[in-house]
Amino acid sequence: MDGHEVDRSRAILLIRRLAALTGALTLASAGVAHASDDPDVGAGKCQVIKFCVDVSVGDETGGSGGQAGGSQGSGDSGGSKVECKYQKVDPKPPAAWPGWKGADPTKNDVYFYGCTDGGQDNPDGFVVVPLGQPPAPQVDPRVLAQRAVDSMTLLGPDIASPRAAGKYTVGVPMWMWVNQRATTYGPNTASASAGGITVTATAKVSKIVWAMGDGASVTCNGPGTPYASSQDMAQSPTCGHLYSKTSASAQRGKFPVTATSTWTINWQGGGQAGQLTEVRQSNVQVAVGEVQVVR
Repeated sequence: MDGHEVDRSRAILLIRRLAALTGALTLASAGVAHASDDPDVGAGKCQVIKFCVDVSVGDETGGSGGQAGGSQGSGDSGGSKVECKYQKVDPKPPAAWPGWKGADPTKNDVYFYGCTDGGQDNPDGFVVVPLGQPPAPQVDPRVLAQRAVDSMTLLGPDIASPRAAGKYTVGVPMWMWVNQRATTYGPNTASASAGGITVTATAKVSKIVWAMGDGASVTCNGPGTPYASSQDMAQSPTCGHLYSKTSASAQRGKFPVTATSTWTINWQGGGQAGQLTEVRQSNVQVAVGEVQVVR
């Protein structure tokens, strides 16, 4: 497919979106029209309101009849770029059009915007701006949510136990737990703003999966319980492991323990809400020996 065919396809897609957004603008008005007056009007009395939006493809600076085109973008932290194209609605919709949202049509313009980042699910709609002012960039709230997450500096678990300097024994319950800080466990909250939209995201670790180095894996849905000497030989009530062999045959005589945390991030803003997931890891080397018998 050459460039002209791509532009034509984009134009058709944009026109269809416009039709879906503008084609159903009907206002109830007693005594104005009947179903027999227009085959497109259903039963009852109503007034059909029609207005046009000029669509230009491949010309990001022009338009005709005083219509302003152009593209403005907002890049996300992952390298993708959301590009929005604006077209001024001329003539303006009537004052009763709900899209004005109370704004005075004599003091404001309305633009249709269509945004894309190369995917299928991209925002489009209408924006009202004061006369003579360009429309502010429309930013996908999902992009701002990721931007907020990136500002949090989320890290892997801050492992409190097991410790690299600790001595652990085959057959003796090991208690695992992590220190809880905003950057290593949460909750961690941050916001990002652009184009008049603010998105707030809150992140917290929802689970930690421990790879124990002996082939076993332990999933803990919390930070774990710190060990107290009064617990003696009891197993951890929330997060623990029991080694059945020593680490003597492991590299450097220690088991490589990896703790992988899953961060669940809930965000809202810009009239939308959603959830993101991030994964982080931390490592510790653990020595496990035999029980020493004193004679």
